[in-house]
Amino acid sequence: MDFFSALCAGLLFALACNLDTVLAAMGRGAGGGLGLREVLTAAAVTTAVTFLSLTLGSLGAALLPAGLAERLGGLALTALGLWYLLDALRGKTGNPEEPGRGWLALSAALAVNNAGVGVAAGVTGLSPVLASGCNFAVTILSLLLGRQLGRSLSRWSSLALPASGGLLVALGLWQLL
Repeated sequence: MDFFSALCAGLLFALACNLDTVLAAMGRGAGGGLGLREVLTAAAVTTAVTFLSLTLGSLGAALLPAGLAERLGGLALTALGLWYLLDALRGKTGNPEEPGRGWLALSAALAVNNAGVGVAAGVTGLSPVLASGCNFAVTILSLLLGRQLGRSLSRWSSLALPASGGLLVALGLWQLL
């Protein structure tokens, strides 16, 4: 995979993993509880877990015949994206605000969300370092964007799950083709 393709795949991965981050930041940012320390904590925790899950997926890919790992990973990402789309059709939208939890707990929850997708993406051959770097940058941007959006766009929160699903399907198909 050339660098441009790897970068595009890493960005698609990071975007798909961070739509819920924007929503969480919208809920937290509306209350004013989103400073630089919280942003960096969330980005560091989610990126560490994402890196580990991508690495685990990459190691698993070494056990499979050449070419099969990318196809299986692409299928897994497509399936996860379709699952998100199905959840959206069922009316599951998630709750952007989790009152009473600290940023470390929120960071852990966002990281767990990335873990399953990270393993599937790692199997496709997505570079753990590049994808984690993209995730770190996109997480910071997502948190800052969410803080700025605050309450003004909360009525659009129902679009996050289907948009994330669509991005995962696109990433999965990219890996298949």
